Amino acid sequence: MSVTALATRPLAALGRPVLHALASVGRVTLFAAQVLAALFRPPFYLREFGHSLMQIGWFSLPMVGLTALFTGGALALQIYSGGARFNAESVVPSIVAIGMARELGPVLGGLMVAARVASSIAAEIGTMKVTEQIDALVTLSTNPLKYLAVPRVLAATLAVPVLVGVGDSIGIAGGWLVGITRLDFNSATYLKNTVDFLEFWDVGSGLVKGAVFGAIVALMGCYFGMNSARGAQGVGAATKKAVVTASIMILAANYALTEMFFTS
Repeated sequence: MSVTALATRPLAALGRPVLHALASVGRVTLFAAQVLAALFRPPFYLREFGHSLMQIGWFSLPMVGLTALFTGGALALQIYSGGARFNAESVVPSIVAIGMARELGPVLGGLMVAARVASSIAAEIGTMKVTEQIDALVTLSTNPLKYLAVPRVLAATLAVPVLVGVGDSIGIAGGWLVGITRLDFNSATYLKNTVDFLEFWDVGSGLVKGAVFGAIVALMGCYFGMNSARGAQGVGAATKKAVVTASIMILAANYALTEMFFTS
């Protein structure tokens, strides 16, 4: 083997996964563009949209609510413990409210929805592919992208911001509950500090993040479901990839949006 081949072998080994990752990004981007283009073209499957709205929004509410409640309570305890070192215990209400509205509410809500919804969508569509139901849709002159992906992506984009808003309220209420029962805060003072320091864009930025995270969750579930390999192992692998990819993309998108919204 030549010296040149020996020298380039490590570069080739490094380049293969990079090229594979770039190709995957390209395929996901093309899929997202196709879904976005199909969003504005008839026919519109309102029944599928309504069903997806219930599955993604309403049935995710208990999980998101409980997550937000305990997160808000734990956040209040942590801020009070840290603030006590600097005699700054009074900042608990404002920091809990801002932290829940800007970051913890959208991110934890998005991750919880990813765990529940992305896996469900990928498993459902992957099973349809394995059992040739998607081929049957094509035979019936129904576009699988329009029928399966578009309603779910639209429903998630609209439902997750609502979940985030409800989660923010429950998380702030959890901090208030811990504050008045465990940290000896006056209820009226706690609520006043919360309202005084919480601004409109604190809540609005979180809702925008929720819409982006919802679109990511549904897109990843649909993409990996429709590209699932045959058999039970293929469906399982698609489900795992959908959840992992959606979670990583949510965290990356959260950083990018935070940089955009709050850095001058």
